[in-house]
Amino acid sequence: MPTSVRLAEPAGRWVLAVTALGSGLVLLETTVVNVALPALERGLDASLAELQWTVNAFTLVLSALILLGGGLGDRFGRRRVYLVGVVWFAAASLLCGLAPSAAWLIAGRVLQGIGGALIVPGSLALIQASFHPDDRARAVGWWSGLSGMAGAAGPLVGGALVDAAGWRWVFLVNLPIAVVIAVLLARHVPESRDDRPAHRFDVAGALLAAVGLGGVTYALIQPSSGGWIAAAVGLVAFAGFVRVERRSQAPMLPLGLFASRRFSAANLASFFLYGALAGFIFFLPIQLQLTVGYAPLATGLALLPLTVLTLALSARAGALTARIGPHVPLAAGSLCCAVALLLATRIGTQSSYPAEVLPVVVLTGIGIPLITPPITTTVLSAVPDARAGIASAVNNGVARAAGLIVVAALPLLAGLPQDAADDPAALDRGFDAAMLICAGMFLLGGLVAWLGVPRRASAAPAPASPYHWTASCPQLEPAAERPAR
Repeated sequence: MPTSVRLAEPAGRWVLAVTALGSGLVLLETTVVNVALPALERGLDASLAELQWTVNAFTLVLSALILLGGGLGDRFGRRRVYLVGVVWFAAASLLCGLAPSAAWLIAGRVLQGIGGALIVPGSLALIQASFHPDDRARAVGWWSGLSGMAGAAGPLVGGALVDAAGWRWVFLVNLPIAVVIAVLLARHVPESRDDRPAHRFDVAGALLAAVGLGGVTYALIQPSSGGWIAAAVGLVAFAGFVRVERRSQAPMLPLGLFASRRFSAANLASFFLYGALAGFIFFLPIQLQLTVGYAPLATGLALLPLTVLTLALSARAGALTARIGPHVPLAAGSLCCAVALLLATRIGTQSSYPAEVLPVVVLTGIGIPLITPPITTTVLSAVPDARAGIASAVNNGVARAAGLIVVAALPLLAGLPQDAADDPAALDRGFDAAMLICAGMFLLGGLVAWLGVPRRASAAPAPASPYHWTASCPQLEPAAERPAR
């Protein structure tokens, strides 16, 4: 079908709405759960390790399978695979909402990750395939901003749902949204697929990546329950992954990209910076509710300035990066976040929101926009334009893997016992240690960026949107520039 849908037409607005709703639903699910963790701990009598798996099971599967999901859409029809992903995600959300135990919930989160891996790359591919070339950049910009806002609203939405209806509705609310998406998709979005000769999927790479990440994550979360065996399996899987990617004609991760010093430095900095941010976002809602005594809705409201500042400053930070280069903004953002996390160690049982919590949230909300646009610019400027899509996907995968590993490792490194959720004093000590570790990671990420990122990057493609979110979707390469497969 020709790409003739225009953004100004009702048909174009319907395509935009359906794709943004789907990707926003997945992004919402990555952030909404954090505020509900203390309620999950009480409702399911979950240990700290089970709370970690509730977050990490979804992230692990989504990270490992998202590129494979995009390939399935190209071959079998993007609208069809997107619809399968929406229905799958809804069914998995129902399982999560009905979970009688933590193990059941974790299994549901694994299934949610599979659905998300079918939805997110398909949403962007449908925009690329449906819109007139003159409107694609603006459509992708709107898609990025709208879906990103859904993810940013997660803490507030999660807090409101937990307070009003209980933690199960954090998952059950996905069902009516999925029904709306499915109906609109069937009525308003045209089918599209890649008509070039079929290419082999890098299934082996995806499976080895999942086993590697899973083994290392298990070893960090549960070191006393076969942790060494899991770590060994994970490391062997990673070695096999590197071997497969080197030999594959269509690798999931083209290792040659890392020959660029700038690209390697930007991704190493991303690992430290996004890992530190994930640790902060995981622990702060738990600390606010179990140690300080906030209700879930109050926790979501407490984090609202972070969301507002990120939305308000991202466009300005992107413009600043374009004007002076990524070097200074990256260093300033890293330092700002490090100071914020050092201040976070003051949050305890008698904390005042204006004096102890608000400065942390505000400084982080200023630092994050100074980090994300420069990282994106550096990664894209380090590779030829024809490889911008895969470069973006690699950086996104690094960011998600960093969050996965840090959330798994922090309780172990901070000396938190598994019953820390029932011991406010132990949780408070562990929170302080975790914030110090994350502050050190921010500083280390800033140092890597300062030494490895040039003071002025070469010209990079302008971001499709002024907002920058780790949305787990590779940007599509222009059709004329995509390599034959």
